[in-house]
This record gives sequence, structure tokens and C-alpha cells, in this order.
Amino acid sequence: MSDPRKLFLLFILILLSIRPCFSGSGPIADLIKSAGNADDYPGSNTLVIFDSTITDVKETGLSYVRMHKLTKILTPAGAKRNRMLKFGYDPLSAKVEIGSILIYRKNGDIDTIKKDKFYDYPAPARAIYWGARELAVELGRLEPGDAVETIVNRKGFTYALLADGDDDKFIPPMRGHYYDIVHFYSGVPVLEKVYKIYMPPDKPLQYEIYNGEVQSYVHFGATKVNKIPVRINPHKKEIKSNHILTADNPFEETDKIIYCWSKKDIKPFKPEPNMVNGSDVETKLLLSTAADWWEKAVWFNGVNEDFGSFEVTPEVQKKTDELLDGIDDEMEKIKILTHWSAEEIRYSGLSMGKGEGYTLHKGQMTFADRCGVCKDKAGMLVTMLRAAGFTSYPAMTMAGSRIDRIPADQFNHSVTVVELSDGQWILLDPTWVPGVRELWSSAEQQQQFLMGIPGGADLMTTPVSPPENHYLKIVGKSKLISGGTLMGFITITAEGQTDALIRRAFLRNHKSWRKEYYKKLLAKIAPNISFNRLNYSDPEDLSRPFSVEIWYEIQNYATITKDKIIFTPLLAKNPFDDYFMAPELAMDTGKEEKQYGFRTRCSKIVEITETINLQSPKHPVEIPKFDEIDSDAAKFKANYSHGGGKVTLKATHVMPKRIYEPEDWPDFRAALIERKELMNAPLVFMK
Repeated sequence: MSDPRKLFLLFILILLSIRPCFSGSGPIADLIKSAGNADDYPGSNTLVIFDSTITDVKETGLSYVRMHKLTKILTPAGAKRNRMLKFGYDPLSAKVEIGSILIYRKNGDIDTIKKDKFYDYPAPARAIYWGARELAVELGRLEPGDAVETIVNRKGFTYALLADGDDDKFIPPMRGHYYDIVHFYSGVPVLEKVYKIYMPPDKPLQYEIYNGEVQSYVHFGATKVNKIPVRINPHKKEIKSNHILTADNPFEETDKIIYCWSKKDIKPFKPEPNMVNGSDVETKLLLSTAADWWEKAVWFNGVNEDFGSFEVTPEVQKKTDELLDGIDDEMEKIKILTHWSAEEIRYSGLSMGKGEGYTLHKGQMTFADRCGVCKDKAGMLVTMLRAAGFTSYPAMTMAGSRIDRIPADQFNHSVTVVELSDGQWILLDPTWVPGVRELWSSAEQQQQFLMGIPGGADLMTTPVSPPENHYLKIVGKSKLISGGTLMGFITITAEGQTDALIRRAFLRNHKSWRKEYYKKLLAKIAPNISFNRLNYSDPEDLSRPFSVEIWYEIQNYATITKDKIIFTPLLAKNPFDDYFMAPELAMDTGKEEKQYGFRTRCSKIVEITETINLQSPKHPVEIPKFDEIDSDAAKFKANYSHGGGKVTLKATHVMPKRIYEPEDWPDFRAALIERKELMNAPLVFMK
């Protein structure tokens, strides 16, 4: 094989064999050169020339994955950020190996990163310590124009599970099934992305594309595939084999069905302020061999019941009886057990062996250790509810994004369901209710969930929680005395998730901070404010809504001229505008339209009432008026009334849900703008 032309032809054939889905046929150096530079991709520091994933699925559901990517450095910032590459994995469910890392220098040189620059170490962790690891590769100095080619091989999947044996732990929890979520969007430009699967013919695979278009094909009865993971280094003129984790090449299969999806010219995804999760709006592929969510629910129920996750031990029974002694009301019993599981089980995830992933640890273990993650808190509550005679099971949900129809693994959170005496099922979340008056966090409304009950269940969505359940009521009474001094008091009461947020601020800070908190908020408007008295309810007492009372005095608050009094009522200035009191006020109202859906923390109603005693009848010169907004997306109404030497402000702002569609934005924005207009609308009276 000394003929240079034959050698080059062999190189091209091998190059094509390792990129069977790509349309580009030139050597990698040509691909890099023709891809363009920073001027062609303004605002981007790197460019992905191709991103290829090839997966071979076995009868058991075990998968071998080969990820091949070529990234070009466009700017010095891109060079700096890519000096170190990282690949995360969980050794309980996956094995990852780096096949090769090559750097194509802009001067034509090719550097091979040797294995002494590969590092395998425990991944940084906080609150959850399940033994996740990272593979890191030190690339060293890069320059604009360089390109980095990576080939990474993985066996297994991304969730830990209950399993024994060698390769068994790499088989997905639902043995024999395969599912995946593939994102066809990126924060950087991508010239082509490909996802390809070799699937056994007796495994029907359903899939769906969301939020865009992706080119796809399905080929039946595939002929034997040549060894794909092979590359040639034209400079050394030798062939190197990159086998995938095992001696036998998993891509050497016959009669497999080939599925392939690809998308070209993926533009950088530009998020909008307060938008829903990117996976809800950008192009993605969901695929699964499971028939439907009912099948998943039946499996989820069975795997936990078979494991004995909720067996009631004498110790758990004794504690349950102790907590419920003398309690007859079923909702009171549920409340007591929910808050015990929420507040007595510390959120701390340790690697506890059997029972990771979808299999919940036994209640006995969680009760003894007094710690765990969401599924342990949920499992502890299921166990205690059963000890109290209730019918209860765990449920799965996805905090932060939507779950779609295809039954792929779209879950990141575990909660509890319990059946009431009237047959109604209700949701409980012991992870999110510490210090919360609710038993289910309404910050999770409009969120899909799946109950792990016998016989299964379909995917359901948590209902909208009425904004009246999450009110913020601020009432002020004051008098404006000679010299423009304002004296008065303010009462603040909150409920639901609004209560929870304010209460959280008090519970997570020192008591000395509590005394200064409201003073700092009001001082932004009136730096010379003095507090005569400050009272607040016990933040640890969940028996009643949280409340605050403030007595204050502000000298020279009003502007007094020869014949006029000019001032803006204190509460009209939205003094309580921080994250804990009014996170909605931080929303960007600059753009008139939104491309994507958006969200707030929770549905909410804000009611402001303020009465100022002017001490004697005053003739109004200028009383501001505000537009009324009344739609399904938002409501706002504010007006001033005056007479008898008093002026009163009444304002109401309603945000009726948590997740909104793009077409809701104009009315939602208008209501928010009108509320902010209160801040800049002074009143003028004749003396």
C-alpha cells in the first residue's frame, strides 16, 4: 500500500465509515477549513462542525454508545474555555472511556492527547453524594482556528438502579427497554448533529420530534456493519483501532433496524428572560420502546413493592402512633406525617447501595439514618402513611420542565400520593414543604406526574392553584403632619407560596438580620426612615399565615411648596420589591412580545391598601389614573379616592397561574407595567 493515491482513498473510506450519517466527504482538515471563522458566527466563541452519536442496543436494553464530535475554536475566549474537557458519568450505571482526543492545529499539525492527560476523579458534589465521577482531559493551550476532535465511548445509561452482577448494572431499570432524550439545540452553532441507533428487530421503537423539524430515516434488515470505530492517522500512515469497551465490536450485528435522525445548521439558542425550560420549546427527540406511561407506572409500582420499600417496622409504627396520638381528622394526620417526613429527614443523598434510582430505599433505612433525597423523603412518608392506615404510593415528576407523551425517562423528582376516605387522591411533597403551610408545593403547579399505583396510571398534570391561595396583602395607615413628615404603620400578611418565600427569608438568616430586613427595604425609598416598632409572627409557627407589623416615621417625606403638597404614598412605591416579597417586579418588561412561554414562581394575588390622613381637607390638583387590565393572563386595577382630609389607594394585581403561553405576555406585561407605574405617579394637593 505504498501508492499515495491508494492510501488517500483508504483514508477517505475509513473516514466515511466512522461518520456514516454525515454528508461531508472531505478529510477533517478540509471540514475545519471550510467551516468558517469568528466573522461567520458573530457572538459565538466555538463552532461544532459535527456531533455524532451512534448507539447499539442489546436485547436486554444494554446500550453501547459512541460519541464523536469535532469543535472549532473561534475566539480567544473559546480557546480558554476549552483548555479542559469534562465528561461526567455514574459508575453505578455507566462505564465511560475516551477513545481518542486529537487537536488539529491551524498550522496543519495534529496533536494526539496522550492518556497521561486523562484524569478520572470524583465529581464535585453538593447535597447528593452518589459517587458520580468525571473524566477530564487537559488539552493545554489552544488558539482560534484550532479544532478538537473527541471520540468517547459509553456502556450503560445515566441513572443508578437496583441490580447485581457485572454488566447487569448497566442495563436500564426497565430491563429489555430502551429510551432516550436527544436535544437538537445548542448554545453554540452546530453545522450537523446526528443521532443513530441499531435496534433489535423485535423491539418496536416509538419516537416523536417536538418543537421543530429533524430529518430521519428507518432502515430494516441491516446488513453486517463493518467495524466503525477505526481511524487512520495520515501522518503516521498506520491504522488504529478504537474498540468500544469490549473486545467484540458491538456494532458488528446483523438484521438490526437502523434509526437515524439528523439536523443541519443549528443556530445558537437564545433564551428569553423568565422563559420556560429550553427543552419545552426547542427541538428535541424522544424515543422509547415502552408502550405508554401506564406500563411505566405498573413497573414503578412493582419494583418498589417487590423490594419492600414501604414495609412498616415496629420502630416506624411506634413513631407514627406517637405523632398521631389523639388525632382523628384525616387531613390533620396527613399534615402531621408530611411535615415530620419533610423536617426530620435531612436532605442529604448518600450512596446507600441497593435502592438507588427508581427503587426507593426502605423506610426502615431512612428512618434510622434520618437523611435522604426526594425519593427517600417521599418513601418515608409513604411508609408512615401506611402505618397510619392510609393507602399511599410514590409518584414521579419533573420539576422545572414539561413531560411529553413518549414514555422516556423524563423525571427528576419523587413525591407521594395518598388516597382520602372519599376516594380522592392528593399529592404531597415532603421535599419542598419544610417551613411551608401547604402540603404540596404550588410552585409545582402545571407540572406532569406519574403515580406508581397498582394497575398503573396515565400521565397527569397538577392543577392551577388559585392566586387567592398565595396572597400578599399590604395595608398601610399614616398621617402627613406639618413639615411633610409621614408617620404610620404597615401590616403585611401572606399565604401559600408567598408566605413560604417570606418565611424562608426569616428561617435562613440570623435573628439580627430579621430586624434589619424591612428597614433596608424601606430605606431604599426613604433613607431617613426610623422604625418605632417592628413585630413579626414566629416563622416556625405554621398554624397561621405569616404577618409583619411596622411602625415608622419619615421626616420631610412630602415636598411642601408655598401652595402645594407633593408626595407619592409609601406603598405605591413598591418598597417591598425584593425576591422574597415580590420576585415578579424583577421581570423584564422591555420586549413587547415573547417567542417562548414564560413562567413566574407561582400564581399570586397582591392587594395594596393605603390610607393617608392629610389632617385637613385638601383640594386635589393632580390624582394619577391607571389603566385597568382584565384578562385570563393577568389582572390589574388601581385607583385613588379622596375626601374628608384623607386619600386612599387601592391596588390589586393578579397573576393567575405559574406557566404562561407567549400570547399571554402582552396582557401580563401591561399589568406589570401599570403596577410599576404606581412608583412614579405623585399626588399633588393644594395646601
